[in-house]
Amino acid sequence: MPVHRSRKTGRSHLAAAGILLAVLSLLLTLPGAANADDVPPRGSAHLGMGVIAHDGQGGLPRDTRVVQTEGVDVSSHQGNVDWPRLWNSGVKWAYVKATEGTYYKNPYFGQQYTGSYNVGMIRGAYHFATPDTATGAAQADYFVNNGGGWSRDGRTLPGALDIEWNPYGAACFGKTQSGMVTWIRDFLSRYKARTGRDAVIYTATSWWTQCTGNYSGFGASNPLWIARYNTTPGTLPAGWVYQTMWQYTSSGPIVGDHDKFNGALDRVVALANG
Repeated sequence: MPVHRSRKTGRSHLAAAGILLAVLSLLLTLPGAANADDVPPRGSAHLGMGVIAHDGQGGLPRDTRVVQTEGVDVSSHQGNVDWPRLWNSGVKWAYVKATEGTYYKNPYFGQQYTGSYNVGMIRGAYHFATPDTATGAAQADYFVNNGGGWSRDGRTLPGALDIEWNPYGAACFGKTQSGMVTWIRDFLSRYKARTGRDAVIYTATSWWTQCTGNYSGFGASNPLWIARYNTTPGTLPAGWVYQTMWQYTSSGPIVGDHDKFNGALDRVVALANG
């Protein structure tokens, strides 16, 4: 026997479906809404890729009486780098992405790490952290085993931990604030055990506040590399009274990511020597 639906019931179902579609459409247009097309491929993350989206950008640094030494940071995003040109422009130090998680090695690492050294720069390696994929200790081992080591040659900077917004998902990698602090501590402890050096921490104040609760316990031992694209480094994370390095732009000459070391070249050498 055929079932007959009232026009009223049909209209109700259509209205409900319309409301559902409207809600889904609104969610997809909200800032920060997840979209599979916006998620970059694993391995493509690099220093500061989330800075502009989360913190914006302003002008270039103002003149200062404190001597600053120009540097750059590079990853596979830059490909083969023209190191002689950078050196001649006044860049004297560099950081090169070596690894990400426990699954990615920069295919340009050799050209970038050795090339910067060969023109006379003081250089180091950095690791892009993905705390949701492996432990801090495991990632520190992977980093050291794949270019992130250190030697007392006056030309090698201690390894840097790039800990910032997650480009592949939730900003804090699904960690609680205490869980994130524990993960970072595990990475730093293993790195020091392997190399004898305290790693540099690269981060942004807003991310650090959100994802660690503005934890202050690393400032006494780990140099700070602050990310802020503006005229000053701004407010620093708790525990640090000054930054050692400052990534101030992603739109610099020759290589986009430019940095300032908080001191003259002899201070860069001092950090390299430990």
